[in-house]
Amino acid sequence: MKAPLFLVLFSIFLLSSAFSQNLIINEIDSDTESTDILEFIELKSSTPNFSLNGYIVVLYNGNGDLSYYTIDLNGYSTDANGLFLIGNTDVSPSPSIIFPPNTLQNGADGLAIYQSAASNFPSGTAITNTNLIDALVYDTDDADDTELLVGLGQGQQINEAENGNKDFESIQNNGDGTYSVKTPTAGLPNDGSTTSTKYRITISSPNTEYTEGDSFDISFTSDVTLEEDITINIAFTNGSFDSNDFTADNQVTIANGSLSKTVNISLVNDSNAEGDEYLKVYCSNLPSDVAIINNNFTIKIVDDDVLASIWGSPLNPTYDKVSTTADGSYYNSLATTSGEGLKTAIQNIIADPNTVRAHTYGDVWAILKEADQDPTNNLSVWLLYTEQGRAKSLQQTGSTNVGTWNREHVYPQSRGGFSDGTSTSSDGIDVYVNSSANDILHGHSDAHHLRASDFSENSSRSNKDYGAEYSGPTGNQGSWKGDVARSIFYMAIRYNALDVVAGNPDNSTVGQLGDLDSLIVWHRRDPPDDFEMNRNNVIYNWQKNRNPFIDLPELVEYIWGDKIDETWQSNVGIGDIELTQNNIKIYPNPVVDIINMTEAMDGYYQIIDLNGKIIVQGEFNNSQINTVGINHGLYFLVVKTNDKTFTEKFVKK
Repeated sequence: MKAPLFLVLFSIFLLSSAFSQNLIINEIDSDTESTDILEFIELKSSTPNFSLNGYIVVLYNGNGDLSYYTIDLNGYSTDANGLFLIGNTDVSPSPSIIFPPNTLQNGADGLAIYQSAASNFPSGTAITNTNLIDALVYDTDDADDTELLVGLGQGQQINEAENGNKDFESIQNNGDGTYSVKTPTAGLPNDGSTTSTKYRITISSPNTEYTEGDSFDISFTSDVTLEEDITINIAFTNGSFDSNDFTADNQVTIANGSLSKTVNISLVNDSNAEGDEYLKVYCSNLPSDVAIINNNFTIKIVDDDVLASIWGSPLNPTYDKVSTTADGSYYNSLATTSGEGLKTAIQNIIADPNTVRAHTYGDVWAILKEADQDPTNNLSVWLLYTEQGRAKSLQQTGSTNVGTWNREHVYPQSRGGFSDGTSTSSDGIDVYVNSSANDILHGHSDAHHLRASDFSENSSRSNKDYGAEYSGPTGNQGSWKGDVARSIFYMAIRYNALDVVAGNPDNSTVGQLGDLDSLIVWHRRDPPDDFEMNRNNVIYNWQKNRNPFIDLPELVEYIWGDKIDETWQSNVGIGDIELTQNNIKIYPNPVVDIINMTEAMDGYYQIIDLNGKIIVQGEFNNSQINTVGINHGLYFLVVKTNDKTFTEKFVKK
């Protein structure tokens, strides 16, 4: 689509004005061969070693014309050529700021430099030209995006694929407000005016992980023998890992005639429970003929002030260490209800406006640090999807923090219609508002569907349905699948505006999330464990409501599964069955087909579900009980012999 003449003239004026500014967009490679791991953005300053404090880069998605990624440039500066590189880890020379593969959209999209704070541009921010320094709207054989062009004051949209070679070419600023599409020149001025790189220096250390109190060397090694002294400024701090955590020289000189030089790092062994952190080696103020191959080299620093919980992680679950903190009458009103009446009865409990509380999105950080605490390490949170612990201190603070953790909405914000529905400020457990089933904006901060998640994997999941659309990263063991299913089931009952449906509705559909059939299977195969019960208890303490599908997992069958419209009868309340203390154990647990006992015995047994219903009973011998035909889930086994009676909880896989 052709832009109006007045817009073209206005944009040419803005482009011309941009070159009187200190900073411009110099080059972008938004689409690279197959895996998109060589994408980058390059900025250029009018003077070398220009401080980037106070500047940000904002990426806009042409699908909706809203921001999707913000890069904070505070603490950085351009190099001796006035260049600053942002990109994937495989880009050479190493970018000063790294973003994950597949982050950079390839059009029609836009990027802009602002003199502003990153906090002013959360994901989903509308286009603005306030404090705009420079902008570019680009594509790869896509139609013009008039909204982006107008919003960013641009008169032309540049096509990276104009030569039919988008995977191997980039968009480059010619220095006069026009652009060319040609072979990428990452780290080099587009006009070729720089001195070619003479020395390529690699950062390394003997190991990639050390513990507080350790001392080790970091080496800076050139690919060729130096013909002059080269001095490099070094920073090691990274987030909460600061100058109180180590001692080291912040400058290194590789001498003429040598290849390398080492810097010794001495880690402070304090008594602070900070959690594991990451030291980041970042080199700046480099001569124009020196390139650092792997700038941002990171080393994990393990905090030795660690405690573990009595229950297991989702990868190594336990089922008998944590009990509900709700009283025995919490679910009494569900008795004798069915169908829509059962749904209403559940909602009346978990969305009771006289009881249930809503906190802010800022408070969620504190909730998750307790609810999602890694059972193996009290200084870490357990990450959904990637099934690993990560230091609590590595909480995401900006939009570019690869290696951090953030708050994943299991029911996506865009699908729920509650984006930014609550404040980002934290005001604590004692400050709240009451919440009802109609308060959909409170879904934004409802911790029952918010989980600690790896920053990059959170981006990969985006707003996809679970099941065929998203089933986690490659190689994951699925320890999270039942958890997310029960979170979705909770949201579908808690809020009138939300539902969970079969199949995959369009990802732009608000109020519906799929795939119900997959989620039911996930719920059955991954029943609630102690980790999930503990987080239910923690959130109950804050919000004064519980996820009933953790406490009473059989409820899922009565609403969506194989017992739809059957009357709910809870013969035994949750927590009424007590586990008998004895020396007899059953194995394996979880159970596939046969339950074995550690003592030789014959007798009588009952298998009881969490509602107190006897699923199967009878006599057994040779210390074995057959569970073939019993659905996946969590059960109690009651065993009676002539002189013994004991109860054990087990999981049927």
